[in-house]
Amino acid sequence: MQVGIIVETGEAREINHFALLLGYGASIINPYLAFAAIDHLVKEGKIEKEYNEARKNYIKSIDKGLLKVISKMGISTLRSYHGAQIFEAIGISQELIDKYFTGTISKIGGVGLEEITKEALMFHAEAYKKEVAPEPFGFENAGVYAWRKYGEHHAWNPETIGLLQWATRTNDYSKYKEYSALVDNENRKPAFIRGCFNLKKNPIPIDQVESVEDIMKRFVTGAMSYGSISKEAHEALAITMNTIGGRSNTGEGGEDPARFGTIKNSKIKQVASGRFGVTNNYLVNADELQIKIAQGAKPGEGGQLPGYKVNNIIAKLRNSTPGITLISPPPHHDIYSIEDLAQLIYDLKITNPRATVSVKLVSEDGVGTIAAGVAKAYSDVIIIAGGDGGTGASPASSIKHAGLPVELGIAEAQQTLVLNNLRGRVKLQVDGQLKTGRDVVTLACLGGEEFGFSTSALIVLGCIMMRKCHMNTCPAGIATQDKELRKRFIGRSEYSINFFRFIAEEVREHLAEMGFAKFDDIVGRTDLLELNKNVMNWKMKNVDFSKLFYVPKEAAQNPIHNTYKNAPLGENHLDIDLIKESKEQFKPAKKYGFREIL
Repeated sequence: MQVGIIVETGEAREINHFALLLGYGASIINPYLAFAAIDHLVKEGKIEKEYNEARKNYIKSIDKGLLKVISKMGISTLRSYHGAQIFEAIGISQELIDKYFTGTISKIGGVGLEEITKEALMFHAEAYKKEVAPEPFGFENAGVYAWRKYGEHHAWNPETIGLLQWATRTNDYSKYKEYSALVDNENRKPAFIRGCFNLKKNPIPIDQVESVEDIMKRFVTGAMSYGSISKEAHEALAITMNTIGGRSNTGEGGEDPARFGTIKNSKIKQVASGRFGVTNNYLVNADELQIKIAQGAKPGEGGQLPGYKVNNIIAKLRNSTPGITLISPPPHHDIYSIEDLAQLIYDLKITNPRATVSVKLVSEDGVGTIAAGVAKAYSDVIIIAGGDGGTGASPASSIKHAGLPVELGIAEAQQTLVLNNLRGRVKLQVDGQLKTGRDVVTLACLGGEEFGFSTSALIVLGCIMMRKCHMNTCPAGIATQDKELRKRFIGRSEYSINFFRFIAEEVREHLAEMGFAKFDDIVGRTDLLELNKNVMNWKMKNVDFSKLFYVPKEAAQNPIHNTYKNAPLGENHLDIDLIKESKEQFKPAKKYGFREIL
């Protein structure tokens, strides 16, 4: 504690690099290569500023990014963040962790010094190869944050987007199978943890498997609010899910009462400590009330709607003022304990006794313990959201470094709930860039019973992944409130109905190949998964997935999927007695769109 550590490195360039160095103990950082790059760009005339001013701007941007990272962890000062090591590693061997990052969580193991050295030499060889770009010191866009033809692999790319839109607009299942084969093969690169697994086979005739209609009831759309996306897109998703028997989600932005009681009504109404358009009328028109504890794929961010997207209608629905930026601040949306959560669940169930209550958590170390507390607080559904999907409005610093793969979160939640004999009373829902029937089945084996689709559902409606959702300039008329741009929206609920039907049909095919007639029979059955050794490349030789496949011995007697409903709350509550006594007086209100709640 008596020594300050100064780090001189050519590698630190992005906000997360600085956050890591500070978090592991650096006092001062000199990113000399970033400064050299700025100097080069100034001399080339690609930055129209003096070097000192350009460098000052760079430092300011890093400072602002660090402030955001520190604040979303609930920390007030850099002194508290310094050396706190509040990170979880993905893909780093335990040997390396023990020696250099002592105490950091690394669930699946991964690279050691040998692999890190080999990769560093590969970068060096790439920089000094003879066939380098004509410009001797050229900077190329590696496509880390947005797709580039010769850049880093992206799961959503022109080929997958094009095939999916083609298949769903023409209702062509064979074209969908081309898409799903492409996605499943790309997953095996591997791009996702689930791409490392094979499904064990023991075929039965497909006509013995439960119907497409039953499987589609397990599907939901993610919490995308009216405001973040356009009226047309929001209503198309609601119509889709009401048609197929699934559930669409309002997001935390309220909903137009004119939609209540119609096919445009979202069955899931999201609340975040009662803000943004949450009224009694809103609550009683829900089949499910979802408590948002964290921003799904980007934990700690807090939902944010820029002021220029808040027009008169959206401001009215959210009980706000036009032009005012709306933020639900992190962390945890004002819910600081399981007791707070239990009280909110109770209040919601009293307000609308017909509705189930769900709680949205994020994939992170310790989510199993949180899920156990949520189950004991009488939640009916627990959502585990992975870090791979999420809002296109995320800051660049959060796209790669917030949230964990959904596979890690769902496995931990499943194991902890089974261990404590709580799994039978709750449903587990997963959400994390699901694209195909194989994704659904693999995550079911890890513990998922319901499945959320967000990005894929918007792509079917015309999204082309411009990643400018927060700018109000969406060329597809989806993530915008601009009247002229909304005219470009060409999505139809029929397209997304086709998509969910295709997913369900593919799930049936996998169930038949695996030898199961009922979907429930594969939930939590990690023994039906096996490691695909063909995908294990030189960098993955130390990866160990045994913690994902672990089954607690208590599973022999405890339920491994949802088997019964939670006990009803508040049967003796005064509200219930008053409503029963005044029920006759409520009947005339039905013509105004109010629903009976008892």
